[in-house]
Amino acid sequence: MNSLTLPYADDCHLHLREGHALDRTVADATTYCARAIVMPNLITPVTTVKQALHYRQAILTACPKEVRWQPLMTLYLTDDLPVDTIAQAGQCEHIFAAKLYPAASTTHSQAGVTSIKALYPIFSAMQDIDLPLLIHGEVTTLETDIFAREKQFIDKELVPLIKDFPKLRIVLEHVSTQYAVEFILASPANIAATITAHHLLLNRNDLLVGGIKPHHYCLPILKKRSDQIALITAATGGSGKFFLGSDSAPHIQHSKESACGCAGIYTAHAALSFYAEVFEQADALSQLPGFASQFGADFYHLPRNQKTLTLVKKSQKIPDSLDFSGDKLIPLRAGGNVSWSILKDDAS
Repeated sequence: MNSLTLPYADDCHLHLREGHALDRTVADATTYCARAIVMPNLITPVTTVKQALHYRQAILTACPKEVRWQPLMTLYLTDDLPVDTIAQAGQCEHIFAAKLYPAASTTHSQAGVTSIKALYPIFSAMQDIDLPLLIHGEVTTLETDIFAREKQFIDKELVPLIKDFPKLRIVLEHVSTQYAVEFILASPANIAATITAHHLLLNRNDLLVGGIKPHHYCLPILKKRSDQIALITAATGGSGKFFLGSDSAPHIQHSKESACGCAGIYTAHAALSFYAEVFEQADALSQLPGFASQFGADFYHLPRNQKTLTLVKKSQKIPDSLDFSGDKLIPLRAGGNVSWSILKDDAS
């Protein structure tokens, strides 16, 4: 197959940042997706409907004028978030989920949750109004091995949460292990997961062998080759429980190449091309429309996108760096190539 026409994707996990950064991130996102679930972990977390609407307007202002694009907003859960904030979110047509970051689990998560049990009134309110819960599924205790954080979270936190709130729609974000894949497959229909391009393309050898590669450092951290294979099988297998969530996360070059480098990989410059490469190598390119453009919409109860784009088997060069508000951003596979390109927009 040398070309594939499919609806514009839904990116169900995307970091856009704020301020001048939006000029880069929004422009890149609009090339491959029509909508995105926008993460709320800004420097000042998005914890109120008013903040979410303000952020949404800033994103729309940054959109290219000829593009119609829909940011799907989320709220950042904290230990002291008022329950009535969830009721307000339920009344707002632009709020589509709430995000749970365990405290200190990733970028800008210092204000995150320290006790999941303490948030049970919040989860009850979300279940009542059918507002999805998005979870960065890792424990953050210092004694837990970093490669075991996802499994520990599933066993200790997610299993009882699902038992106590059986109707709550939950997305386990950026799953990274075979254990998580098997858990999602065995869970009820209201439990789903996103999978990133970088967890499909890379494993921990790509991070560590021959020297540390700071631009391959992400959280959850890259795992074993067997975990990577399980993720590829899940993404390409046609299950509606797994869908595209790039977790594209920009950090300037200095912040990555430092004594304490930031976690996050930028993929929005070629996200759908990266996914296409994985699906082609798995002999499953025909499954890409479901994963990229249908299953996420179905889970979020959204109409499927109608406007299409065409991917062609044409190698494209990835720049050595991208401009990011006057700084340098090093994208995934910088200086290399990806074997698929977006050809054109369909007028439909």
